Amino acid sequence: MLSALGAGGLALGLAGGLAGCASPPAPSDYAAEKPALDLRSYFNGPLTAHGLFTDRAGRVVKRFTVKLVGRWDGPRGVLEEDFVYSDGTTQRRVWRLTDLGQGRWQGEADDVVGQATGQSAGNALNWRYTLALPVDGRIYHVQFDDWMYLMDEHVMLNKAVMSKFGITLGEVTLSFHKP
Repeated sequence: MLSALGAGGLALGLAGGLAGCASPPAPSDYAAEKPALDLRSYFNGPLTAHGLFTDRAGRVVKRFTVKLVGRWDGPRGVLEEDFVYSDGTTQRRVWRLTDLGQGRWQGEADDVVGQATGQSAGNALNWRYTLALPVDGRIYHVQFDDWMYLMDEHVMLNKAVMSKFGITLGEVTLSFHKP
């Protein structure tokens, strides 16, 4: 097999294997990416999002749409999210956001445990928080590692990994659209 790959193929294979051991992405990795994400501008006014939740095996568990409205007063903002799930259930979350400067963000919501923290650079935002998630009459505290990427002035893609005790429970994928 080595002769079929040659030394270059072996080097590429080793480099690919080592890349799997690399550290996770950081917002600074996207600092040069355009268009630059201005969270206050993008989440100002009405937006719509479509998303889905997949379990650890990658199966779609729930689909949903979200109607959002953002308002800002200087560095402080409110982002209202109204969810409608594929099973007909609804949910409302109201984020209270603060722009701390230098790409740093802080947020609170009634079902978020403590404070959410975020860091943005270039076209990306990494948002981390613990959510109090109701399941079958019980509340579980699960961690979200949320990444948002501005694609253009209208579209932002969002991928979040949900975990508990460091074990991935599933992923949320969203597409935001700003008219």
